[in-house]
Amino acid sequence: MTIELAMETVATGLRFPEGPVAMDDGSVLVVEIERGTLSRVATDGTVDVVGQCGGGPNGAAVGPDGKVWITNNGGFAWVNGMPTVQADDYTGGSIQRVDLTTGEVETVYTHCGPHQLKGPNDLVFDHTGGFWFSDPGKRRHRDRDRGGLYYARADGSEIREVIYPLNHPNGVGLSPAGDRVYVAETETARVFWWPLSGPGEIAGYRGPETRANLLAGLPGWQWLDSLAVDEAGNVCVATIRNGGITVIPPDAPDGPTAIEHVPTGDPATTNICFGGPDRRTAWITASHSGRLLRTTWPRPGLALAH
Repeated sequence: MTIELAMETVATGLRFPEGPVAMDDGSVLVVEIERGTLSRVATDGTVDVVGQCGGGPNGAAVGPDGKVWITNNGGFAWVNGMPTVQADDYTGGSIQRVDLTTGEVETVYTHCGPHQLKGPNDLVFDHTGGFWFSDPGKRRHRDRDRGGLYYARADGSEIREVIYPLNHPNGVGLSPAGDRVYVAETETARVFWWPLSGPGEIAGYRGPETRANLLAGLPGWQWLDSLAVDEAGNVCVATIRNGGITVIPPDAPDGPTAIEHVPTGDPATTNICFGGPDRRTAWITASHSGRLLRTTWPRPGLALAH
């Protein structure tokens, strides 16, 4: 079902924006992947750089320390404003945090055990001070990495590989009760979920053979990017090629007929977040056209942990 919403362009000229974070003062933080920055879009649409992250800042979220945590994919090569393969100057992926007052950028994690992080993409904090993040790896001209789902603590004390391998995991989110973790796979156009038994713990997880729960698989040639969850538990996942936001109920009892699609007019729609006093202002990154969009959402977004 297609749902038409009025889309307002708030900012233009952004260099592949992603990771929107709605702030209490009405501004919105976004990463600009091609520019390598964390940037702030003011209420009048002006854009200022907050922090120079380098590489490829891909996702952003406010942590329990009040700093903005960044999943940095390490950088892409760019063709006509679109990301392609691993950048020539790529040195690895990382988890960073940015001090909004000073602009200082600190690298917190570069490895999980002996393994270098390859291309961290999206992240979400829980209420215990930990965060889930996806790492789809990097694509090169003749080969590519396998991806996984990770959990880390914001005090720098722990990072764990929880699910590996996955096929280009991208968007990550938590259910309203915090008892599910959702992951969107880009090229399979599938959204999976796993039950949680505790912070960073998959209930009954026994390794790669553990069955994932399929929330939805989209037909045709569609790709999935990052996601947010609304207050009712619907998974709102940015959709590439069929540019827009696909809204999937938490149990999708009627299959594809229960799924809504909100078009944006941008084939590389990459992320959504919710803000405003009632969390019904949706901010959407339209990355192909370098725009930040705003619309009034039918339902309030889920209040984030921080």
